[in-house]
Amino acid sequence: MTAVASRPRTAPVSAWLDGVNPATKVLLALVLSVPLLASIDVVSALVAIALQLACVPLTGLTYGTVLRRLLPLVLLAPIAGISMLLYAEPAGTVYWSLGLATISDASIQFAVAVAVRVFALALPTMLLFGRTDPNDLAGALSQIVHLPSRFVLGVLAGTRTLGLFVDDWRAMGLARRARGVGDRGALRRYFSMAFVLLVFAVRRGTKLATAMEARGFGTPVERTWMTPSRLHPRDAVAVLGAVVIIAVALGFAVAAGTFRFVWS
Repeated sequence: MTAVASRPRTAPVSAWLDGVNPATKVLLALVLSVPLLASIDVVSALVAIALQLACVPLTGLTYGTVLRRLLPLVLLAPIAGISMLLYAEPAGTVYWSLGLATISDASIQFAVAVAVRVFALALPTMLLFGRTDPNDLAGALSQIVHLPSRFVLGVLAGTRTLGLFVDDWRAMGLARRARGVGDRGALRRYFSMAFVLLVFAVRRGTKLATAMEARGFGTPVERTWMTPSRLHPRDAVAVLGAVVIIAVALGFAVAAGTFRFVWS
């Protein structure tokens, strides 16, 4: 028989989203992102981003924190739009052409839409899981979604090591600076440190997998969880809110005449 012992929360619930079950947050992320893949247009993505940013106070995060976490996308989003800019089906005025690469009115519109969509797809995950405890997420995936315990525990162990990568990166930077090799060649330093961090990750992952296997985490037995995971009416309200947000975003695109199925 499986027994689940209850434990008090280590931190008080200070935001509305903190009371939503982590399994529901996974569903919310899918609801807020998958429908946006049906069309490549700027309007639906911009409306979705605006509505999601309006919900930031419900997450317990500050707008400054959200913007800082979105900064890496400022570099990645243009990269995603370059292929669409050069190789989308040309239409309208053609501004430049070389071989298969063509820049036209249509390709520019698609490139902007894809770049904006990167933010629209990444923002829900940042907002929903910015304050989610990995232990609560693992318990929800096992108890609510009924995923295999071996998979859930592996994901939990991997998530716990993410913070170590930040510490390793900081330690390597300080060590290189102490040796006088960290003040110039920023690009070369970045790639060399990234390679070292990759080696650390492989070694740590191998040791962690061996240790978990030795402790019986890989055995096919029914696991118990210290924290019970339950669904509440708040979860239904959150799902309804997500459906409304994505429906409004797509509705604006249809009303503006910009909605276009990706396969059409």
